[in-house]
Amino acid sequence: MNTFLSYAVPGIPFGCTYAIVAIGLVLTYRTTGVFNFGFGAQAFLSAYVYTVLTEDGVSVPLAFLISVVILAPALGWALDRFLFRRISPTNTTGKLVSAVAVLVALPQIVTLLFGSSTRFAPPTLFLNPGRVYFHAFSTPINGLELETVIVTVVTVVLLSLVLRGSQLGMTIRAAVESPRLLELEGVRSERVLSVAWMGSSLMAGLAGVLLAPQYPTVQPEDYAILLVAALAAAALGSLADIPLALVGGVALGVIEGLASGYFSPSSVWHTGLLPAIPFLLLALLLVGRRRLRSLEESDDPLAGCDPPPPPSILVTRSHELDRVVRVGGRVLALATIISVLTWVPGDWGFTLTSGVVYSIVFLSITLITGMGGEVSLCQATFAGVGAFIAAQLAVHHGVPILLGAVIGAGGAAVVGAVGALPALRLRGLPLALLTLALALLADNAVFPYSWAGGPPGGLPVPRPMIGSINLATTSSKGFFVLALAFLFVCAVAVKRVQRATVGLYLGALRGSSIGAESVGINPSTAKILVFALSAGMAGLGGALYGSLQQTVTPADFNYQLSLVFVVVVVTTGVRTIEGAIQAGVGFMVLQQLLSYLPGRWGGGGIAIVLFAFGSLTYAAHPEGVVEYEKRIWTQRAERLIHRRHPPTNGVVMAAAPVGVLEGVPDEHV
Repeated sequence: MNTFLSYAVPGIPFGCTYAIVAIGLVLTYRTTGVFNFGFGAQAFLSAYVYTVLTEDGVSVPLAFLISVVILAPALGWALDRFLFRRISPTNTTGKLVSAVAVLVALPQIVTLLFGSSTRFAPPTLFLNPGRVYFHAFSTPINGLELETVIVTVVTVVLLSLVLRGSQLGMTIRAAVESPRLLELEGVRSERVLSVAWMGSSLMAGLAGVLLAPQYPTVQPEDYAILLVAALAAAALGSLADIPLALVGGVALGVIEGLASGYFSPSSVWHTGLLPAIPFLLLALLLVGRRRLRSLEESDDPLAGCDPPPPPSILVTRSHELDRVVRVGGRVLALATIISVLTWVPGDWGFTLTSGVVYSIVFLSITLITGMGGEVSLCQATFAGVGAFIAAQLAVHHGVPILLGAVIGAGGAAVVGAVGALPALRLRGLPLALLTLALALLADNAVFPYSWAGGPPGGLPVPRPMIGSINLATTSSKGFFVLALAFLFVCAVAVKRVQRATVGLYLGALRGSSIGAESVGINPSTAKILVFALSAGMAGLGGALYGSLQQTVTPADFNYQLSLVFVVVVVTTGVRTIEGAIQAGVGFMVLQQLLSYLPGRWGGGGIAIVLFAFGSLTYAAHPEGVVEYEKRIWTQRAERLIHRRHPPTNGVVMAAAPVGVLEGVPDEHV
């Protein structure tokens, strides 16, 4: 028993670190109706500012006041005022994409503002971390551990009293369920939700400052991984019960403490299972708990008042303008290909080739999100599966890399289909959380091993050999042509799927899953198929990426890239094939252009920030900000055409796109 307690007790204070973040997640979701993926990034921001201030000689109380009491609520108010307030309560995908954009953008903004220098652990708030205050079952408890436990317990008590026993708590819960119905009672829901956002952001700042001394350095990766561990704790209470979130966090800490004590550090259980415990627990809770599976169900009686999304500009633009755009696009594409093969410098040729390869990966997001209506946060993981399978076959078994790429794509498709099985009853937020857990599980428990991700220095991937043509040269022109051929095949495949029965089924399920099932559409078959196709296409793109780079590492396919991929494609247009191609090429070209800027502004971080800001418009323009701008300019062009060549009946239809009104009788126009 003494051995058991000696392993379990040290896990309690560390479990409280999970609990404090879990409490913040529950508070945000329960008071605002938004699962804030950006919670970890907000915590990191406050922790980083607190660290910078204390390093510059600012006292701990003043640094805490600035970073937690002032900065954190101000950020919460800004997120509510300028972002989440503009999103319909029933638009789960819009809230999800916007929260992911916050998670991606905030750490990059911190790097741009403060640089990338290492920041070491800041001081604790009020207790000495080097002093042992007492022993619990022969286990010493220092000031850092005791401080975390005290703050966690006090926070739970105060929040429970506010939410359950005050008028403010009741009003906040009513605003979450239906802000429009609350306004009919004369209460301004906007002010109520602003207060809730400021309070939950205060919790994020508090959690960040409490967690910062737990790690040697302050870096966003620790907060992102901790976010999923805390989510597993919050899932125990179905993202609704604060005391259960506390119990879940402490229990998770105790489990990890026991596993760390009983498993030998050299055993596969310690190196493989221990890092995967939070992610496995989260996956089991998402699949097993009915309340978590029903997070998508809205209690808002006015939920059906929102208008449908606008149609694609490909459908609404006139035939004359459509012909001009198509011809112009083909001429531009041909000119680009000729330029890359003739006079474009080598570094720009490599950039454009990388953009073509990324476009193949991004087409997988068009399948799963644009057609399937679901947000997957593990597409980079599927790309890694394809890349590592192709590389391992080529290096260790002598398989030609192109054949290995096809096998890798098939392997990724199998992984995607198997991963879809536990997700058959999930959609929206629960499905996104499950895919994030799978991505982190691969990052921590699969890819680091040599049999998967190769040695620490990277796994070599050869360039293709096609007959007597060897593409393993310093020039990437031959690989550019090869990548274009694969992109063309993948684009045609996606187009066929869109027009086939599968695409029609997915469109029906996206519009109304209940209505689709009532006419005999099987959602399970459609979901497994779209997951497999999406994962296979991502795997093919990952294998080509590895061959282009000629080496791959687990860092090339981590979960952060999956988040960035979603943000980039959503910005350009997730529903169209050309949107995915524009996303891939534009993402790489923008990074190349920004590399000419001096200092820290010359990295890829500013490109991610720009795309993140673009994706924040998803709620207002779900077709993508690029697609929205195309719509605006198309309407202007059509009005100009009608001024110069008015219709024979003399009616100028300038109030709407011409294509929308085609075929409508004149008396209705």
